[in-house]
Amino acid sequence: MRSALRGLESRNAERVARHLVAAGTLVDDQPDEALAHARAARDRASRIGAVREAVGVTAYHAGDYAEAARELRAYRRMSGDDTYRAVLADCERALGRPEVALRLVREAFGESPDAAEAVELRLVEAGARRDLDELPAARLVLEGALGGRPRPESVDLTDPGVLRLASAYADLLSASGDRASADAWEEAVAAHTPEEPDVEFSEEEVPVGAGADDDQPAPPVTVEADDDDLADDDDLDDDGDLADDEDLADDEIVIDDDIEAEVAELLGEIDPPGDDAGTDR
Repeated sequence: MRSALRGLESRNAERVARHLVAAGTLVDDQPDEALAHARAARDRASRIGAVREAVGVTAYHAGDYAEAARELRAYRRMSGDDTYRAVLADCERALGRPEVALRLVREAFGESPDAAEAVELRLVEAGARRDLDELPAARLVLEGALGGRPRPESVDLTDPGVLRLASAYADLLSASGDRASADAWEEAVAAHTPEEPDVEFSEEEVPVGAGADDDQPAPPVTVEADDDDLADDDDLDDDGDLADDEDLADDEIVIDDDIEAEVAELLGEIDPPGDDAGTDR
């Protein structure tokens, strides 16, 4: 990211960095505001893949699944990175296209995903089967992921991925009317779930499933202009500014000391904590 930003005019690079750091800081608690920052960064640097990634991730958190899918696909084309296959499938679920979600899951499994991604893909697959009212098929998906005909005491609920599968399985058992089994799994899951979890996800570890609640319809999707309509670096004036930046005016941004430090680190003006002096990443 630092290298990519160095390709921008210096003032523009600083403003893009400020928006990106603000988006990352706000995404968990204020996703709509984070998305506004990410969009502002895209308006100034739409040709940088990591900027498109940031917009996709924040749009997913904010519930704009159409924009999330569009931006993450753009990021994949620009970078060749397939990190977000499960997220893209989950976006299709949220947009009411479970069949497309299942196709994306099958394609991903055809490319030998790692264990962590496989968990996310199975969760999306089971959710898509539920969307299609195929509860027995959804149950088979989760049981297979948990080892086949699982029991709460037979699985490692200290593993975060297994815990998420078990939680989904308990919910599915309840939806299927198997209340006794659901109670047993819910009790086991609760016993291994912190009362006040404090988990931060990097862009590579976005939690899948939040975009397509099994019991609630997906929220309205904002339809935006296509990629070709987005501003890019050619729209900057001599000072590196856009003629119109209506998404989020820079003079309205309040940047605290922590964000200032992160921006300086991102731009290479200071070394990251713990790095030897003079070492560049």
